[in-house]
Amino acid sequence: MKREELDVLKISWVKSSIVYGLSLLVVGLTAILVFKVLDIGEIQAFLDAKNLVRDYGLVGIFFATIIAGTVVPLGSPALVVAAASFGLNPVLLAITAAVGFTIGMTVNYFLAYRFGRPYIVKKMKAEELEATTLLWSRWGWILFVLFGVVPILPVEFLALICGLLRANIRKFLVLSFTPRFMVFTLLAYFGEALGSWIGFI
Repeated sequence: MKREELDVLKISWVKSSIVYGLSLLVVGLTAILVFKVLDIGEIQAFLDAKNLVRDYGLVGIFFATIIAGTVVPLGSPALVVAAASFGLNPVLLAITAAVGFTIGMTVNYFLAYRFGRPYIVKKMKAEELEATTLLWSRWGWILFVLFGVVPILPVEFLALICGLLRANIRKFLVLSFTPRFMVFTLLAYFGEALGSWIGFI
């Protein structure tokens, strides 16, 4: 396979994840502007929703990020920003989201470890699996960390490759948690500032 064919942006699951992430970003920014203009922070239905998030938000984020850590595109970065904008503690939120996401990634790892190539081919095309495996053989954990720190890149798919190749589980757990914890921490503090600016907090 030629080097240019290994370009990560040419792999369809990467492209679709980037398009999905950017679309979510545009929708989110539009919603933020609408919320600011309409000053919905004082509407009773909104206040009820805010109280619900404050009471049960961490539990919801935990389970949502477990699912997002698998290959279900729930947009966990957007969930963290939204939850923080409602007033959840940024540090607890970042820890909860990172732990949940790591559990989801570990589920992917062990499914691929246990069921191998046939399982992964159900999630991505055989050619994409080959291209991703070759990328992994070239960049390895650097690629994994890069995907972990860029919220719109689908690191959860790389968890499948790690499981298939039976990568070191301790390194996998540390490098699944640490980059996402850093990202979620930044997003949580951004969400807190955003919530204050809009008038949610």
